[in-house]
Amino acid sequence: MPDLAWLGSLLPAELSPPVAAGLISLSFATSMLSAAAGLGGGVVLLTVMVSVLPPVIVLPVHGVVQLGSNAGRALLLRQFADRTILVWFSAGALVGVVAAAHTFVVLPVSALQTIIALFVLYAAWGPKLRSHSIPTRAYALVGAATTFITLFVGATGALVAAFFSPERFARQQLVATTAACMTVQHTLKVLAFGFIGFSFARWAPFMAAMIGVGFLGTMTGRRILGRLPEKVFALVFRGVITALALRLLYLALAG
Repeated sequence: MPDLAWLGSLLPAELSPPVAAGLISLSFATSMLSAAAGLGGGVVLLTVMVSVLPPVIVLPVHGVVQLGSNAGRALLLRQFADRTILVWFSAGALVGVVAAAHTFVVLPVSALQTIIALFVLYAAWGPKLRSHSIPTRAYALVGAATTFITLFVGATGALVAAFFSPERFARQQLVATTAACMTVQHTLKVLAFGFIGFSFARWAPFMAAMIGVGFLGTMTGRRILGRLPEKVFALVFRGVITALALRLLYLALAG
């Protein structure tokens, strides 16, 4: 096994070198999953991180990692983004993040664990929102609601994407607009956690490694995993995150 002692000097006290190395490797694997299947990576990464670290640490760190991922896509596809929808979504997101920040500070760790676990179980087994067209100005409500939720559950990309109908948007426009909205949402979330008092500087090397390795996973994902049958992926994905969510519920109840 490689010597990971040097890694300890770059990590906060809450994170051991073996766990850090495992999570960085997981960032690569979950990015490959997302690139190959179009979903799942962020939720798997979140549920594993919450199983080894407190939610009050995971949610801001995971937010930075997801910000890096979405910002890259938004930048590459910026010419396809619907800027009018982005403006309305951003206006609502500002309201949502302010309301959520005031609520977040009063929730105990066990409550956050329970909220995340239930959200993950719903993501795996609950009925999906149907894609549909909504009035452009109504994206302010979408921004407010999903941004409020993301401070407590982290991975809301699939929830936001459900409000963008393939019948209304071309594929590149849909991906670009969703990525742009998620970039705004994660930026506001990161700023909120910083305002609340989270020390991002201590976690900077770890987050940078996760973002960099995750980008490599995205680059190679489709080529490596593109042949995975969708039904097999869905079954494995549901099984893994269900087990992780149940473990999280157990930790919440035990705590």
